[in-house]
Amino acid sequence: MKRIGIIDLGSNTARLLIVEMFTDGHYMVVDELKESVRLGQDMERDGFLKPQRIAETIKTLKMFKRLCDTSGVERIIAVGTAAVRRAKNQRSFLDEVQVACNITIRVLTEEEEALLVYRGVINSMDIPKGLILEIGGGSTKIVYYNRRNLLNYASLPFGAVTLTDLFANDATPEEAAQHIEEFFTEQLKKLPWLKEVDPEAHMIGAGGSFRNLFKIAKLVRKYPLDMAHNYRLSTEDFSGIYDMLKVLDVDKRKKIKGLSPKRADIMPAAMAIIKSFVSYMDINEFAICGCGLREGLMLNQALPITAEKPISDVLGYSLDTLVKYHECDVKHVEHVLQLSVQLFKQLRVLHKFPRQYLKVLKIAASMHDCGRRVKYYNHARHSWYMTLNAPIYGATHREIVLAAFVAGGHNREEIPLQEWQKYKDLVLEEDLEAVKKLGVLLRIAESLDRTQCGVVTGVNCDVLGDSVIMKTELSGDATLEIRDAESASVEFKRAFHKNLEIL
Repeated sequence: MKRIGIIDLGSNTARLLIVEMFTDGHYMVVDELKESVRLGQDMERDGFLKPQRIAETIKTLKMFKRLCDTSGVERIIAVGTAAVRRAKNQRSFLDEVQVACNITIRVLTEEEEALLVYRGVINSMDIPKGLILEIGGGSTKIVYYNRRNLLNYASLPFGAVTLTDLFANDATPEEAAQHIEEFFTEQLKKLPWLKEVDPEAHMIGAGGSFRNLFKIAKLVRKYPLDMAHNYRLSTEDFSGIYDMLKVLDVDKRKKIKGLSPKRADIMPAAMAIIKSFVSYMDINEFAICGCGLREGLMLNQALPITAEKPISDVLGYSLDTLVKYHECDVKHVEHVLQLSVQLFKQLRVLHKFPRQYLKVLKIAASMHDCGRRVKYYNHARHSWYMTLNAPIYGATHREIVLAAFVAGGHNREEIPLQEWQKYKDLVLEEDLEAVKKLGVLLRIAESLDRTQCGVVTGVNCDVLGDSVIMKTELSGDATLEIRDAESASVEFKRAFHKNLEIL
């Protein structure tokens, strides 16, 4: 296991991620640092990076380097995007960074940047047809893919910082926003392939402005999860936030809860881009992605094959990463997952759940033991909140909430109804009974691998009258496993209205 540092030097923000790389193609971010350096500010006048902005950037990069050195980082991968790419004094800037910070910055081409954003998104979201809008400080990327194949992309040479500078002299903030909308729409008209986008393609928003938009929407909606990734926002709700924000001056914007004060001046420009895009493409809802260019860079290191082919099972890869990161017993988790799936399928005649709930059970089975990292006692409770806050990719927020409650209730614990009520806008009325039943199945599956030796290799269930006969397939003595599983018979009868007999 080794650590690498990822530095993304954007036109607005410089970001450092410290990443722990596992030996088998998985990774986990263990530290982050970001600074609003505004490297691309005022570049539109003459195309040069300004001395004050260069000085601020070098000061930040020195700070990044110190943190990398003290954190045991073995290698730093640093990239520069639109501002550095377009700067007339690019060479002198890169040389100054090399001498002052001992950091070599690779300047990404427009194509490389768009591809990295695409890889970060496609390998973290289960959306087969997508239209990605990534808003940076100095550029805006649009990427279209279908069936997880990239079909088209464009990199427009302006972003939230450059458009804010370009329309800074407009009479009012609202007029500036309107002019940015009109300007951006004209740029979209120059991309004929946008008219050929499949109407079923789902819009995905990436970049810091979208993540900040989530923070505002979260407070407006009183959303219970602090999870920007895969958050769904309707165009109507977005327009309400935009209409409220675009008329305010910078000082008033800084007082808006959820809006970063460092982004208050450029946020209207970013939202004007979004407004133009959703109107032009007739979009009713979009998803926010918490991953992008930096995740694309990480995947290049952890799984180089993703440069040619996306991860086929986004959720499975994500869960495997978490199991390894939390140092769970991998074989035990895999066996409990296998037994849980068998129980779900063989008892479908009783529960009659659609396949969607099997996905919930798979998440819960994978995460059920992670709470042991906190404490063995009440570990199901710890698994509950760890699942709620884990970076689980390839699942909706509703699925993650349901899986968390299944994992939290698998060890004889009742579902805390007060906590359940917090998520009433995300879950359905019938979900509570489903969670209870899935929790019982998970508990039995865990019990059947009580010694974590895999002695119960499989189960065969027969529903006979008012009883379920569960026949175990064994490779040795399973006395403890069967006795432990039988202790769930009371909960099983309460959930399924059947007696349970395990042979």
